[in-house]
Parts: sequence; C-alpha cells; structure tokens
Amino acid sequence: MKTIGLIINPIAGMGGRVGLKGSDGSEIQKAARELGAVPEAQEKAGICLKDIDPGKVAALLAGPGEMGEGCAELAGFSPQAVGNITPGGTTAKDTIEIARQMVQSGIDLLLFTGGDGTARNIYDAVGLDVPVLGIPAGVKIHSAVYALNPKNAGKAVNHFLSGKSIQTRSAEVMDLDEDLFRTGSVKAKLYGYMTTPEAGAYIQNVKSGGYSEKEAILGMAAEVTENMDKDTTYIIGPGTTTRSTMERMELKNTLIGVDVIRNGKVVANDVNENQLYDLVKNAKAKIIVTVIGGQGHIFGRGNQQISPRIIRKIGKENIIVVATKEKLISLRNAPLIVDTSDPDLDKMLSGYIRVVTGFEDYVPCKVSA
Repeated sequence: MKTIGLIINPIAGMGGRVGLKGSDGSEIQKAARELGAVPEAQEKAGICLKDIDPGKVAALLAGPGEMGEGCAELAGFSPQAVGNITPGGTTAKDTIEIARQMVQSGIDLLLFTGGDGTARNIYDAVGLDVPVLGIPAGVKIHSAVYALNPKNAGKAVNHFLSGKSIQTRSAEVMDLDEDLFRTGSVKAKLYGYMTTPEAGAYIQNVKSGGYSEKEAILGMAAEVTENMDKDTTYIIGPGTTTRSTMERMELKNTLIGVDVIRNGKVVANDVNENQLYDLVKNAKAKIIVTVIGGQGHIFGRGNQQISPRIIRKIGKENIIVVATKEKLISLRNAPLIVDTSDPDLDKMLSGYIRVVTGFEDYVPCKVSA
C-alpha cells in the first residue's frame, strides 16, 4: 500500500468559461469572479477520487480545506491535512510549500488538480523527487504530466496502487505566456520535466504546436464555408485550423477565443459562456471545433466557453470537427477525447464522428470520454 499526496488549486480553470484564457494572477481571478466564473477544480478532483478505493491507500495527505482535504473527505478518505492556508485566498506559494512538505513526509505519488500554471508550481517544489500525476482542471493544459481527463486520472492511480504502473517516465512541463496568449500570440515554453507513472492509455501527450498542412487547411475552410446553412448561427472554436474558416470569409477572428457568425457576418468575437448561450439558446446553431495536436481533445481544452449546456442545446449532430490528417496520424490511432466536466454528456458524445480533413475529404474518428 502506498501513500498519496493530494493538492487542489481551487481557482484552476475559472477563466475558461468566461473567456479569459487562463486563471493566472489575482487580477484575472477577480475579473473571472466578476464575470460569474464558478470554480470546477473540486468537482474534477472528486471525479478522480471516486474511482480510487480508500482501502487500498495507506495514507492520503492533502492540502487543507479547499486545497484537497474537504474533497478527499467527501470521497470517503480520512486525509491528513498538510500546511496552512487562508481560505479563499490561496496562492502559488501555498501549492509549492505544501508539495515540499508532502515530499518530506515520504509520499509515493503526488496527485494534483490544476492547469499548466499549477504544474509549474509542482515542478518548482518537487522536480524529479517523486512521481506526480495531474488531474486536468485548467484552461491551458499543454503539459504531459496530466491524465486525459479526471476519470482517467483515477484509473491511472489505481494502476499505480495495484503495482501495474511501477515504471515511470519523464514528462514535459509546458506553459504559455498568458499575457501574450490574450493578445493572440501562442508561445509555449518548456520549463522542465517531472516523473509520472507509466500509464500510456490514461495520460495525455504534450501538445504539439504550430505546424499544419497549408493546402489541407485551405481545403477544409472551403469545405466548411461552402456547406454553411443560411440563417444558422455558427460557433467557431479557437485554433489556427478553425481560424482559416473565418479568414476565407474575410471576417475578424480571435485565434484563442470563440467567435460567432451568421449568414457570412460576425455576430460576436471572443465571447464568454454566458454570452454564447444567449446567442444560441433560441437559434438554430452548429459548432466548429478542431483537434488539439498531439493530444486529441475536441472539447475541454482551451474552448471551455462551449459549455455542456451549449453542446446539449446544439446537439451532437450539429458538431463539425476539422483537422488535418497529419494531426490525426500524430495521435497514433488513439481516439479523440471529450472532457466537458459533464460525464453523461461525454458518454453521449462518445462513438464515431466525421472529421473534415480537406475539400470533400472526410475521415471517421472514434471519440472517447
């Protein structure tokens, strides 16, 4: 039996639904709350913990209160609180200090909930000293230390506890410059490596960046625009691939935000979740999203503005996925991933979906939660 540490960044991902592209910094967190953002990190950690048998864990050390202790108790554990925090005012320093104390206590695995900023904090605290595993809850999740989704994080922990995941691997810790990100410039940096349990089926790859097949993208844009329906509202997800649709129509676009168009005109740029829902709740609508290269996510990574209630309103049949064949090949036959924070919706979206890969060119791809 092994000892596990648990740290939750309680504000991770708050900027996603409201279109702020991240949650780093007190000003952004304040803006997110003013826009009605609701923390989701506790819920996502709970999904992971629900799949772990407390009887198979020798001890669970947790950050106090909202940083892990409360969530662990709800999941049936009897956690030992580590460190001290100011409720409602936790900081990166809290994460770093608690992680260091846990390592000193002799944990076998550090489980943490957050995004790339949290991964950087954990890296600063533990380096390669102890295996880590991230439960994805942030807006930006480029790092390869995260499970595909919270449920898969629980499965990976079970493998670790059962001895099926004794081997470990070095995984990249990546992060974007959020200030540049909000201006439309995507600049990812490698900060270092941490050790993660070898559980390939449950762990995401590092996000691949930048390069795409120009002709294929132009073909996809032509295929999408020429088949757009009149009087239909189109939600255009973030990314260079989806941006090509807007560029073909000579419309203003947001590289790392969500735009809305109708009848060849922009309805709104860079919308948050509430704005988006208001625009589609009484309209016929479709969603256009792309695949994150190297990872395979189509929902739940960088496009949290397209929330479960919006996806349910629009329907699976009105989702258009676009991706180059190179992106799909890079997934090595792994399925596309949905991680909407709504397990029932994720199941509904699972199965097969047609992916536009060029002009009059399509590939059926499996989708998994």
